[in-house]
Amino acid sequence: MHHYADRVPSAHRLAEETSPYLRQHADNPVDWYPWGDEAFAMARARDVPVFLSVGYSACHWCHVMAHESFEDETIAAAVNERFVPVKVDREERPDVDAVYMAAVQAMSGRGGWPMSVFLTPDGRPFFAGTYFPPRAVQGMPGFPDLLDAISEAWTVRRAEVERQADALAAAVADNVGLPDTLVPASGDAPVFASVLGAATAELAARMDPVWGGFGPAPKFPSPTSVDLCLRHWRLTGDDASLAMAARTLDAMAEGGIYDHLGGGFCRYATDATWTVPHFEKMLYDQAGLVRAYLHGWLATGNRAWLQVVEETIGYVLRDLRDPAGGLCSAEDADSEGEEGRFYLWTPADIETVLGPERGRAVMDWYEVSAGPNFEGRSILRRPRGATVLRPADIEDARAELYEARAARVRPGLDDKVLTEWNAMFGAALAEAAAAVGRSDWREAAEALAAFLLGELRRPDGRWLRSWQGGRARHLAYAADYAWTVEFLTRLAELTGRRSYAAEAGVVARELLRLFRQDDGLLATTGHDAEALVVRPVELLDSATPSATSVAAAAFLRLGALLADDEITDAGESLLGALGGLLDKHPTAAGYAALALELAGGGVTEVVVTGDRPDLLRVVRARFEPTAVVAWGEPGDSPLWRDRAPDTAYVCRRWVCRSPATTESELVERLDEEWRAEQVRFAGVGAP
Repeated sequence: MHHYADRVPSAHRLAEETSPYLRQHADNPVDWYPWGDEAFAMARARDVPVFLSVGYSACHWCHVMAHESFEDETIAAAVNERFVPVKVDREERPDVDAVYMAAVQAMSGRGGWPMSVFLTPDGRPFFAGTYFPPRAVQGMPGFPDLLDAISEAWTVRRAEVERQADALAAAVADNVGLPDTLVPASGDAPVFASVLGAATAELAARMDPVWGGFGPAPKFPSPTSVDLCLRHWRLTGDDASLAMAARTLDAMAEGGIYDHLGGGFCRYATDATWTVPHFEKMLYDQAGLVRAYLHGWLATGNRAWLQVVEETIGYVLRDLRDPAGGLCSAEDADSEGEEGRFYLWTPADIETVLGPERGRAVMDWYEVSAGPNFEGRSILRRPRGATVLRPADIEDARAELYEARAARVRPGLDDKVLTEWNAMFGAALAEAAAAVGRSDWREAAEALAAFLLGELRRPDGRWLRSWQGGRARHLAYAADYAWTVEFLTRLAELTGRRSYAAEAGVVARELLRLFRQDDGLLATTGHDAEALVVRPVELLDSATPSATSVAAAAFLRLGALLADDEITDAGESLLGALGGLLDKHPTAAGYAALALELAGGGVTEVVVTGDRPDLLRVVRARFEPTAVVAWGEPGDSPLWRDRAPDTAYVCRRWVCRSPATTESELVERLDEEWRAEQVRFAGVGAP
């Protein structure tokens, strides 16, 4: 018999973890284990279930349940005596999260965090839920009552528990695996025109015409949806599609979800008007939204959207950059024990900083004069339809308010560095550096790549998922590899250095070797990873695009840049494997829908030889989502064969239009290619 007093205190297990979320629980009276063989071996030895708790550091209700239950000595004693408790950071272990979230959804029809799942010692879930309060409320059982019931069932009705575990494990396999109906027998990618037309029609049906966004509150930013609208407008001239993108970009930038003093976006808005956010700031949101606003600016020239790009990149590089060079994952919603406290203002706060007269002008600008909008205080926002471009007096006042706010206690920083999210932001940063011509952003992008290549890759070439305090841990997932391919490809285009494209090719081939399954899709985990109850596959976009979709797009761009048919074919094959899903539910895999435009020879190859920064600027200043740009160090591919010096070539499948030696000639060639794209799009049945 193993007693609690005989076991190693949890502080010795979690204190050295790379995850701040796990370290936050190191001193709990709950005897936490990290996910691993030790915990399950202990559960087998003691013949008790595993209690799995999954969350992340910026999760408000995770902190609530920790304070109410995991810091309570009596509740902790019940957990320790009857279970082996395991704590997981979902951001470090998306595979564990995906598998057991499927169990939560199978049992309750919905999911969320904190996730609370009870497992047999061999890892099969038999009861699953999310947040449980310390006492029963509104039909929800209290956590201690739940512990009693689960323990009693395990002890007295084991056969019933085993049957439930088998049934739930089967449901998880169905949910996390791929339904056969979604895989087309031919493996051919569907036609881009029909998918994009169906996707934009679906978005139009869900669009909030007043406040933007696609669906009711709570409203989450959806950069991919914005890109779908912009892409449809570019190919059809449909002003309604542009209007959907523009209203959404404007509304998010006007709203309280955007940090008007310091830049960057909160995770989501709790209301329809984007006013009241959930205040955590996630690195992946900044990455996706930088791209959406950048594409909006390139497509329309809207200076307000460029300002959002500049301020959001500024926020990340200023506030999320670790001294060692990586980008931290998130900032919490809470500070000083209150949600949003860091971001809230009263009229008195503003007048203290600016004085009465200037204070009134700023309160009018940011709608503070209209009265409080969050628990007696104000979240700064602009009126609907008002510009976010600031006149000089407001800009001076904004800078002073920012400095005053900097003296407040900051929200907690999740300082783990995740390969996926860093590469995702790095790709956006590299694309923005090229488009805007910012050498400081280029330097930052190259420094970030050097950090990832130096710190998140083992000597044997295997990439890792998470880094913190000089230590990297956890085998990287398919999404880590996919975004790294995209990042390195964008860096090759930004810098003209062949080494980045060559490195991207190495990562791409490793991705296929480790993650590609017989059905053509990418598993979340590599062949060399530990076996879970089921091997998860990412099909649907969620807060971030699915790994299969990202890899497909990245491979198609890299294949064109390297003139590498093997990589291009792999990208097309990934889209083919997603074909059934794209035909039936195009917005559920919107990033893959965007990638379809690159398939079937749809990449425009632009080659600029010699030293012609003027010609580079021409192509970079345009919204050219299907173009890759080769310049700088010449390669040995067909893209570079028999090229005249100091000239631009616009090609498709290495067949080129007339060379361009002046800016106006290059504009003409790019316009010709754009019109040809529109004709091809219209000719294959676009609505």
